[in-house]
Amino acid sequence: MSDKDNKGSMTVAEAGRKGGETVRNERGREFYETIGRKGGATVKAERGRSFYEEIGRKGGETVKAERGAKFYEEIGKKGGDRVKATRGPNFYEEIGRKGGQKVKKLIEEGKRAARAAMEGQAGNAPASEGTSAPATPPEEPAQPGGNE
Repeated sequence: MSDKDNKGSMTVAEAGRKGGETVRNERGREFYETIGRKGGATVKAERGRSFYEEIGRKGGETVKAERGAKFYEEIGKKGGDRVKATRGPNFYEEIGRKGGQKVKKLIEEGKRAARAAMEGQAGNAPASEGTSAPATPPEEPAQPGGNE
């Protein structure tokens, strides 16, 4: 083919970009969000969660190699500043308190499980320090968000 025959033609990348813009203008951004979610769910069903963990790790290592660890510090600060501007400084206090409560609960559950395991190994003998009683008040066992 001569150059005259190719005059006015576009590359595959240009055609794809043009087509994508047309679809976006006709169907909107939500269309891409919906098909992205569907595609992600399909990949997760076929390959499992570990696939995403692996590609995320590889991507993170590549970015770290290209941009350095300092890059993550910078984008983390930008993200934190954006959240602070959007939700206010009290947001961090609130999530910190919730996280601390969750950690406290997990530690208590771990201690109870360890005590139960130790008692099971000792032939179900009661603990000498009186630690077999629950460490939480009676009203706490109800699970939040349950169908009560």
